[in-house]
Amino acid sequence: MTTTQRNVSEQQARQVAEAARESEWRKPSFGKELFLGRFRLDLIDPWPTEQPRPDADEFLRKLGEYVRDEMDGARIERDDRIPDEVFQGLARLGAFGMKIPKEYGGLGLSNLHYCRALTLVGSASASVGALLSAHQSIGVPQPVKVFGTPEQKKAFLPRLAAGEVSAFLLTEPDVGSDPARLGTIAEPVEGGYKLNGVKLWATNGTVATLLVVMARVPEKGITAFVVEGDAEGITVERRNSFLGLRGLENSVTRFHDVFVPEANVIGGLGKGLKIALTTLNTGRLSLPAMCVSAGKRSVAIAREWSVERVQWGRPVGRHEAVAKKIAFIAATTYAMESMLDLCCMIADDDRNDIRIEAALVKLFASEMAWQVADELVQIRGGRGYEKADSMAARGERAAEAEQMLRDLRINRIFEGSTEIMHLLIAREAVDAHLSVAGDIIDPSVSLARKGKAAARAGGFYARWLPTLAVGKGQAPNAYGEFGPLAGHLRYVERASRKLARSTFYAMSRWQGKLERKQGFLGRVVDIGAELFAMSAVCGRARAERDHRPEGLELADLFCRQARLRADALFAALWDNTDSLDVRAAKRVLDGRYAFLEDGVIGDTGGAAWVGAWEAGPATVDDVRRRIPPA
Repeated sequence: MTTTQRNVSEQQARQVAEAARESEWRKPSFGKELFLGRFRLDLIDPWPTEQPRPDADEFLRKLGEYVRDEMDGARIERDDRIPDEVFQGLARLGAFGMKIPKEYGGLGLSNLHYCRALTLVGSASASVGALLSAHQSIGVPQPVKVFGTPEQKKAFLPRLAAGEVSAFLLTEPDVGSDPARLGTIAEPVEGGYKLNGVKLWATNGTVATLLVVMARVPEKGITAFVVEGDAEGITVERRNSFLGLRGLENSVTRFHDVFVPEANVIGGLGKGLKIALTTLNTGRLSLPAMCVSAGKRSVAIAREWSVERVQWGRPVGRHEAVAKKIAFIAATTYAMESMLDLCCMIADDDRNDIRIEAALVKLFASEMAWQVADELVQIRGGRGYEKADSMAARGERAAEAEQMLRDLRINRIFEGSTEIMHLLIAREAVDAHLSVAGDIIDPSVSLARKGKAAARAGGFYARWLPTLAVGKGQAPNAYGEFGPLAGHLRYVERASRKLARSTFYAMSRWQGKLERKQGFLGRVVDIGAELFAMSAVCGRARAERDHRPEGLELADLFCRQARLRADALFAALWDNTDSLDVRAAKRVLDGRYAFLEDGVIGDTGGAAWVGAWEAGPATVDDVRRRIPPA
């Protein structure tokens, strides 16, 4: 039997996803309030204070020296491989234990210092940054640290802090963002479970000695297990190759009758997806760190190149067409860093629920960093398209613009694609509405429950709707303490209320069908991301104005650019081609426009677009790679 053929209805898939999300809001959330039309600036201002950590500063100093002097990013790119000595060098520094508490041999870094370390490493090699990020943000350390038993922490965390590598295995050949169709099975046996299945795109999978594996326990649901990477029955069938991140050790891994002790269940049976989503609340911050790294490199390359390169009698940076690109790169990098630092610090002091903010900065940074790198390639012209080694071979200074573009592209897919992030954030943004009015639009709910829901909704909206009419953003002198940035915050406050009104109107208009209006929901979320970014840059610039007054200039520039984007998104909420696009896509799928495919050489392969897999032993050689201890 083909194990991947698990039939799940749309409703069942939604129920699985809904059951996995955190349903309660125990702490305040700036992002949640923003989507409700409440601009709670007090939740992020004054700007959080960075806690002194001399030990973290010393680690970053040593890491910087190692990255600069001993880690050859060009070699990793050229060889498609991170050398053993890089693994060993990072292990000696303690880099594999950055987020592991000191009592288990780790460094116990804050989210802020951890992300700074990833930014630093990523500037030399995005592949190494991805290695460390996947190991600690979604691999074994984080879920065991948060959900593990004392015995699990003692058993696994010291090994990982010492340099063993971990990986996270959820995706399967036919399962991506729809875990309800998960085909890997953990069958209960005496003393534990027997795993059977195949996992695809396991970052670090070829080198990991400890794995977090998501598998379905019959009658209990999706469960998280810690699995020894060298357990009998595990075969790393191949190492995958990608557009970018050439050094990435990413695998197809098969499990055939792999025994996992009962003691290796993390957090309880059926809790796997909830553990994964909770882990990602802060784990998603690692991707923006890599985006900030690329942004900073882009600023440096654009600045130095645009001063030296002369065309038409002037440095290219003095021409308006190029100057606009440079301004976008600088302002956007300032915004990405501001958002990331803010999210890290409010996560570190544990005062806010950051599930929306972390998702917003992941979404915003992954999209904007890609645009930053694309503009850098354009600024560099032919040299932007040329590989660094090719330039160096003829004696020119090498700059990795095209590599950055390739490396960054995956961030729009990693750990939740842009489309999935839109839906995830939108679900959280309308949570307050669904909690009071969800039963009204649910066709499966009885009339009695609908009546009770209508009464609840009436009370909620009678209190809430009047607050969207008038707000602080209409007062000419509001937010005066922000000086020249005050007008931007007044805009954010007004736009927040406008966004909430638009969302309410859409819910009234489309009701239960709103979840299918993905174009609308995506724009709502993108507006929220721009407003959050504006809030972050204004808060940071104000906090740093005494020792870094130039930040006010970048904050003002970014806000002006962001306002133009937000205004365009507001207009597109109601003036768009979404319905026409959906009809056209259906016609494409039905073959109506197949004539467009004429005149080119087509695919002659014949293999399935999504490969099926069968349970059973491996039929290919194991290609795992083991790193000698440091």
